[in-house]
Amino acid sequence: MSRKSIEQELSPKEQKLLLKKKRRKRKIILLIVEIILLLIVLGVLYVWQSLNKIERAPALEPEELHVNEEELEEETLEVLKGYEDIAIFGVDNYFNGHADSGNSDVIMIASINNDTKEVKLVSVYRDTYLDTDVGRDSSPNLHKANRAHAIGGATQAIKMLNANLDLDIEHYVTVDFKAVTDVIDLLGGVDIDIDSAELKYINHFIDHTAKSTGYQAVHLSQTGVQTLNGTQATAYARIRSTAGSDFKRAERQREVITQIVKKAKKMDLATINRIINTVFPEIATDYSNSQILARAMDVFNYELTDTTGFPFNKYAARLGGSKGDVVVCADLENNVRALHRYLYGDSVYSPSTTVINYSDKIKNETGVTIEKGDHPEAVQGGTIESDSFE
Repeated sequence: MSRKSIEQELSPKEQKLLLKKKRRKRKIILLIVEIILLLIVLGVLYVWQSLNKIERAPALEPEELHVNEEELEEETLEVLKGYEDIAIFGVDNYFNGHADSGNSDVIMIASINNDTKEVKLVSVYRDTYLDTDVGRDSSPNLHKANRAHAIGGATQAIKMLNANLDLDIEHYVTVDFKAVTDVIDLLGGVDIDIDSAELKYINHFIDHTAKSTGYQAVHLSQTGVQTLNGTQATAYARIRSTAGSDFKRAERQREVITQIVKKAKKMDLATINRIINTVFPEIATDYSNSQILARAMDVFNYELTDTTGFPFNKYAARLGGSKGDVVVCADLENNVRALHRYLYGDSVYSPSTTVINYSDKIKNETGVTIEKGDHPEAVQGGTIESDSFE
C-alpha cells in the first residue's frame, strides 16, 4: 500500500495533524538552510574584513613592470603564461615602521606552475650586483639588489627583477620579521637542525630579533634538531657569519619557509583564525581581497617542490665606496638562462637584449666571467645544483 493511499485512509482530524507536521518539518528545514546561509555570509564577511587588515598597495600597472616583454621571443612568452611568479620581500621595519620602505633583506621569487600547482622558491641574494634603477634613469645603475626596494618600494624591486632576469612578475607580498615570528609561534614552532657554527651566533640574533619584535629572548644551549619558537627561527634565518655567509643565510631562510609550509598544511580552523587576526596586519601586498580568496581555495593543493639560490654561478667582489661587497653573476646572461631552465624547464629561452647588455656591463665593470665563478658548470653545462659553500 502506497504512502499516499495510507494518508487517504486517515480521518479528517488525523489528516489535519499530519499536514501540520509536514508544515512544521518544512519550516525547520527552511530555518536550518537559512542558518547555514547566514553562517556562510558571516564567514565571508569575517574573512573579507580580516583581509582588509592587510596593508594594501594600489594595483601595479603591468605595462610598467614588463620591461623586456617586447624583446622576448614568442615561445618564451607562452611559457611564462603557464606560471604565476610572485615576489616576496622581507624587511626589518622596526625603525621605519612601514613595510614598503627600506632595504629588502629577503628577496625571493615564488614560481607557481598553474597546471600542476607545484611551487619553486628562488632566493635572489640581496647583494647581487644588478641594475636597481630600472625605469628611473636612461642608463643602468648597478648596485646591490636590495637597494631597489629602498628607492622605490615593491614596485621598483619588481621592475629590477623583471628587467635583470627576464621575468613576468606582477604581484608581491612583503613581510617583516614580526610577521614571520608570529606565524611560527601560532603554528607551534618549526623543527630546525642547529649545528655548532650556528649555535655560536644564534643567541646574538635572538636578542636582536626579540628587541625588534618586542618578545622575550630565549637562548639556545645545544645543537641538533629542535623545535624553535618564532623569535629563535627568525634569528636562525638571519645568521650570516658562518661559512657561506649570505649565501648560507638565504638557504636558512628557505629552510624556515619550507618548515612553515609543512606545518601550515596541518592547520586547523582555530589556528587559521589566530593567524588571520595576528599576522594579516603585518603583511603588505598589491593582491586584492577577491584575488586572495580565489587563490585560498587551492592553497592546500600547492606543493613546494624545490628551492635554490640565484645566481647559480657567482663571485664575491669588493667594489668599495657605497657599493661595498657585492655578489657578481658569473655571468648574468648564462645565469638567467639557467634560471629559466630551473623555473620553467625552458631550454630554448634566449635572453633579451636588455639582459645581454646588463651582462656585458657587469663583466666590463667587474672583470668577472663564467670561469671566475664558484660553480661554472651550473650555467655552462646546464646542470643546476644546490649552492656550493666550500
